[in-house]
Amino acid sequence: MTASRSRTREDVVKAASRLFAAQGYHGTSMRDLAREVGVLGSSLYSHIESKEDLLVEVVEIGAALFQASAAKAVARGGDGAELLRSLVRGHNDVVLDHLDEARTFLFEADALDEPHRQRVVAARNDYETVFRAALETGRKDGSFRAGIDPKLAAILILSMLNAVERWYRPGGSLSRSALADAVVEFATRGIGSRI
Repeated sequence: MTASRSRTREDVVKAASRLFAAQGYHGTSMRDLAREVGVLGSSLYSHIESKEDLLVEVVEIGAALFQASAAKAVARGGDGAELLRSLVRGHNDVVLDHLDEARTFLFEADALDEPHRQRVVAARNDYETVFRAALETGRKDGSFRAGIDPKLAAILILSMLNAVERWYRPGGSLSRSALADAVVEFATRGIGSRI
């Protein structure tokens, strides 16, 4: 191994994000992580306490990104349809701009111990609540059908959004903007006041 710049905790966290997203938490060994960072395995422990410590940090980064996106959408305001549009675009931006952290938050959090997992579940519930509120607002203001179930609609929309990372590829035939518009169009027509 040639001499290189010294590694930081941030380097280790970024490497863990990449590996957890690509291989899963359980599929990533400390040896894999050391190789990715470019250090000896024993050197990792000068930056972290454990692999789970890294998972907690990556998942918390993902949660914070989604929460910040939702807060930004809410601050923009608007009727229910406008708020939902902002939420969908923000979610897609987080997933596409921070794929490793988003994927780890969405799919690896179940590997956490119970106290940490409960915090993640609470963060997911808070995030879903913002979508539900937008749908409820739209139900009341006429943007969406009066008979929609905001809880079910939020779960369905988030499920659709969370799957985008599995098939969407930047540089393909569908631009990011067109992707967001297509998701919003599909979601809002499905719950729209006029069919």
